Amino acid sequence: MKSGLRFSGLIAAATLAATVITGADAPGALADVAGTQASPLDEVVPLPAVVEPDADVTFRLTPATAIFARFGSDETVRAATLLAEDLRPATGFPLPVVRVPDLGTPPGISLRLVPDDGRIGQEGYRLDVTRTAVTIAAASAAGLTNGVHTLRQLLPPEIESETRRDGPWLLPGGRIIDHPRYAYRGAMLDLARYYFPPDVVKRHIDKVSMYKINYLHLHLTDDQGWRVEIDSWPRLATYGGSTQTGGGPGGYYTKDEYRDIVSYAQRRNVTIVPEIDVPGHTNAALASYAELNCDGIAPPLYTGWDVGFSSLCLGRPVTEQFVDDVIREVAAMTPGEYLHIGGDEATAGTPEADYVAFMDMAAGIVAKYGKKVIGWHESLKGTPPSTSVGQYWYPWPDDETAAGAAARGARLIMSPANRAYLDMKYTPTVPEFGQVWAGFVEAENAYAWDPDTTVNGVAPASVLGVEATMFTQIAPDEKSVDFMVFPRLPEIAEVAWTPREALNWESIRARLPEQGQRWDLWGINYYRSPQIPWAAQLPVG
Repeated sequence: MKSGLRFSGLIAAATLAATVITGADAPGALADVAGTQASPLDEVVPLPAVVEPDADVTFRLTPATAIFARFGSDETVRAATLLAEDLRPATGFPLPVVRVPDLGTPPGISLRLVPDDGRIGQEGYRLDVTRTAVTIAAASAAGLTNGVHTLRQLLPPEIESETRRDGPWLLPGGRIIDHPRYAYRGAMLDLARYYFPPDVVKRHIDKVSMYKINYLHLHLTDDQGWRVEIDSWPRLATYGGSTQTGGGPGGYYTKDEYRDIVSYAQRRNVTIVPEIDVPGHTNAALASYAELNCDGIAPPLYTGWDVGFSSLCLGRPVTEQFVDDVIREVAAMTPGEYLHIGGDEATAGTPEADYVAFMDMAAGIVAKYGKKVIGWHESLKGTPPSTSVGQYWYPWPDDETAAGAAARGARLIMSPANRAYLDMKYTPTVPEFGQVWAGFVEAENAYAWDPDTTVNGVAPASVLGVEATMFTQIAPDEKSVDFMVFPRLPEIAEVAWTPREALNWESIRARLPEQGQRWDLWGINYYRSPQIPWAAQLPVG
């Protein structure tokens, strides 16, 4: 799986006249190859909104192909460089990124920013493939990046190889006009139960961004560990982060490491949403600082599985100062608009009135530091700011808190545990380490649902988006996380991106086998669900 770290990108300052090659020598000009053909234009995941194939046209990537970006447009250069980095290993082609004063339609691949024509929006794009040119046009850097991910999927699966392959590298002709169904398309990775090094988190970003996931929610704190450095409360990381579920050394991210992860994600159109879970799920913090406990006694570090047993001591000035300090420091490191404050399963002898007052206080602190608050939907019981977002996680459709908050103007992210919790077992026997409290979530179960009708009494206009969550009590390493995530996360990504009327289980089950071949080349340990007609595994070497 490409990490984006292998290539710095070749940025060549050149003029259009100096770089255009015409006629039969033009980059991308197709010399027909017997026995080869491009994949269909609608093979990608998520399925685009509009696909207009031209069966008589094919574009061929060659050693002479260049990628063009306009002078003065850093967004197009970044997206073009990302595309070049993704395609160089397997093709072996130089794929220079060439800055030009006016794109026109040069032979090769062009990326350009254009005004929204009413069909693409701020994250959509238009992809045109002719015999000699490929053009990705979008109204924003996010749209360009989404178009880049689609272009990559239109090439044969072997494009994912880390070593050079023979090709041919063909793109199907036609046009795609695409835009997302929901603004928020998220994935969550729990780093608190087990510590994952920064390179593992970056690889996870690579994997989810391919499927146009644009938010990665990092569950950074819980009973078993505190994973981010806080200068004003240093023992949170050095002591609270010193272990993990089942024991072991744990670990934490320094501020520089966290900022690097945030920057890495931004380049791939992924916004990091950090979660500081309060007032429950806080044993790592309580063990680090005795004054956060009502009795003034720090409990031991916790390495077990239970939930709902810990809570900050509410209503004390030191607790409010703790929350203020932590949110202030995390907000300062996080350029994205959202900060998640948890709020779930706070049942450790906490009166509801105290809980509601605490969550309102915490939400106000988030707003003070310029962020919009997300909390598990229980956190919306009080009177949070009008910009607050609740993340709905119950596996049933009736909940007065969620419906009432939506009626007051709150937005909801849908993560119903019986559809979008990726720590649930696929079947009673697969995997042996999964959870079952929300039921079994086979491949079709993860796909066949509608976020707009998840919670009774919540109108579609109140649904901000969708998030697939991966809690890691049952997944101590990257290999086991991948097994639980794939194929379900790409399916949920399609639910979040593709127009509702175009969602069809038979369609995606026919498109997933080619994705599986890509995962083979990424080295992903995925679940080969019997519900999907998987293709032959591609050799990695």
